[in-house]
Amino acid sequence: MTEKEKVLTKLNEWEIPFEIRNHNAAATIEDALKVWERLEGVFCKNIFLRNYKGNQHFLVVLEHNKILNTKTMEKIIGGGRVSFASPERLWKYLGLTPGSVSPFGLINDSSQHVIVFLDEDLKSADKLNFHPNDNTATLTIAGADFFRFLALCGNTCRFLTFEASPDS
Repeated sequence: MTEKEKVLTKLNEWEIPFEIRNHNAAATIEDALKVWERLEGVFCKNIFLRNYKGNQHFLVVLEHNKILNTKTMEKIIGGGRVSFASPERLWKYLGLTPGSVSPFGLINDSSQHVIVFLDEDLKSADKLNFHPNDNTATLTIAGADFFRFLALCGNTCRFLTFEASPDS
């Protein structure tokens, strides 16, 4: 079963409605912008980080036009520097490869190791858009259903305020 099929199966099992649209691979925000022109809702970027010891891992989910300030994240997390996690760590904890990072990878984190930091503004979104662990599709999900998904995964989630990019 592909990673995308695992996501769709889990959402159906949990009776969480969604829409799926297949498209060419979109590994970056720039690639995704071309796809998103035809979709409704808030578009998200997802960043997988680790602490300097490598014993904690974090998934940061924010609107695509917001900035992740690693210095601010270090203060919030406490305990030193944070950096991008390696592809090996991404695979180990979320079962994902670079370019397909998504909160739906949490279905592969049976130990709830990964801590999720969410953009505060996502709370008010009617619809959210993510890769379904595969960057050749976009999955649209109602905001309330996304938060229900997160609750069912069981990972620790915290909300943060992120600044908009000066370019947006």
